[in-house]
Amino acid sequence: MPASPQPFILPKLSQFTVSWPLDLTRLFPKPQPLLIEIGFGSADFLLHLAHSRPDCNIIGFEISSQSMDKAERKITARKLKNVRPIHAAAETALAHLLPPASVQEFHINYPDPWFKKKHHRRRLIQRATVDLLASRLQTGGRLLLATDIPAYAQMTDQILSATPALTNDFAAAWLPQIKDRFRTKYELKAQREGRRGHYFSYQRNHRRIAHPPPIEDSPMPHLFLQSPLSPRAIAEGFAPTRTRAGDVHIAILQACHNPQQNSALFEVVVSEPTIEQHTMILLAPRSKPAAGEYIVKMTRLGHARPTGGMHRAVQAVGEYIASQHEGARITARKLRG
Repeated sequence: MPASPQPFILPKLSQFTVSWPLDLTRLFPKPQPLLIEIGFGSADFLLHLAHSRPDCNIIGFEISSQSMDKAERKITARKLKNVRPIHAAAETALAHLLPPASVQEFHINYPDPWFKKKHHRRRLIQRATVDLLASRLQTGGRLLLATDIPAYAQMTDQILSATPALTNDFAAAWLPQIKDRFRTKYELKAQREGRRGHYFSYQRNHRRIAHPPPIEDSPMPHLFLQSPLSPRAIAEGFAPTRTRAGDVHIAILQACHNPQQNSALFEVVVSEPTIEQHTMILLAPRSKPAAGEYIVKMTRLGHARPTGGMHRAVQAVGEYIASQHEGARITARKLRG
């Protein structure tokens, strides 16, 4: 009897579960040029790329869980093997997942303009992000962007035209239309409502630029301390605290006692320029301890990764615990930086 066909199973991928940097041999059946869409929304353009470019491997990065669900359903229904959606913020993907000169094309369709001035820092097109985009492009690779917001187009023109490693494919700053372009539902709606498109196409030229390597995981952060206080007393006396270490913001939100293990867990949110993580940091007695000897270490809850920010968060929790009693002190640190 002929063998039964293997079911098509699309792996659920996120910035916290994939390798840093990406191992493309684990994502795709064969090596091919890599195309990236950042922010794929309903995934119509992503699937268009997969169908129209079978000689390429396609990755879509998206931060919306709802959009991820849509993309996964559509890809699974069509059994497409050359496209993979990854739940990831653009900054995280560019800084941690993509090696230099690994991408043939970036597609950015109608990015969120973040209209309010206080939200401008969240915009995708910024100096540091465009420099990373250029670094991740192969020589001759392209960055293609579309927007229906005139102010966003003006800002994009200012930044892209000031990027020495990128060369405009057009004589004008942008084109108002592209012949035979695949148009998404949002794009068609914008046109019906009278919002014209602004289409950019820039090519990675031969100019030499800095190629920041992808930021990889560090060793697991931990420290040792002594305290006369018990984990229960430390957790019960906890007060939320926030701290900043350079460009890392750390919020220690709450603490809870685990009587079965005589330990305490601290809920933290760690915001770095390239990633935000929400996880727990553990205070536990050392193995074969003397009285009052503890280890403070990161946990994997929330699929947390041991970034530089997580090292600083473990230090912040350890310093908070040590500050709660004059007889407490940190005795050793296994931390980066």
